[in-house]
Amino acid sequence: MVAIPTTIRIYVDADACPVKDEVYRVAGRHQLPVFVVTNSFLRVPQDPLIERIAVAAGPGAADDWIAERADASAIVITADIPLAGRCVKAGAVVIAPDGRTFTEDSIGMALAMRDLMTDLRSAGEATSGPRPFSPHDRSAFLSALDRAVRQLRRRKESSASRGAYSRCMARRIFGSAAPRLPAHAAGTSKDGTQAAAAPPKTKK
Repeated sequence: MVAIPTTIRIYVDADACPVKDEVYRVAGRHQLPVFVVTNSFLRVPQDPLIERIAVAAGPGAADDWIAERADASAIVITADIPLAGRCVKAGAVVIAPDGRTFTEDSIGMALAMRDLMTDLRSAGEATSGPRPFSPHDRSAFLSALDRAVRQLRRRKESSASRGAYSRCMARRIFGSAAPRLPAHAAGTSKDGTQAAAAPPKTKK
């Protein structure tokens, strides 16, 4: 089973992300740190839980910063399919701004569809762009993010309970050594090992 680090963290692929305010709201309710990753200037709320991460303007810099930190206690907010794939592989929960949760089962199809649309556009085919972001998408995202936080917390609590139970059982089994006989007791040497039995006395 994957070990879950101590703190749940939220990473936001912030450029063109339409649900930053929703992230701040959910994170504030659960008191979770948020890292808003961007390669351009972006104003974030003055909140100790929210940190703006400014990365280099090079291609993929924000994606690399997030992917390198994605793990089993991370929630990543992004619409970027390749980044989503990297983070899912690392064990993170990945949610798109429209509320879709990427999984190991769904990410392969999403990558294939993205590549297909890219090839069609390169060949000059007319393709429809993404549909407009809607209030329903915003509501779905809020529900998905809140659900992801609660599920991660339950996993952490379950993992902590199993660890505490294992430690308790170990203390019960190994915590108190069996009482030793005194060194001078028959059959025991001074170092606590079993002494050889004394030969029986013969009558003269």
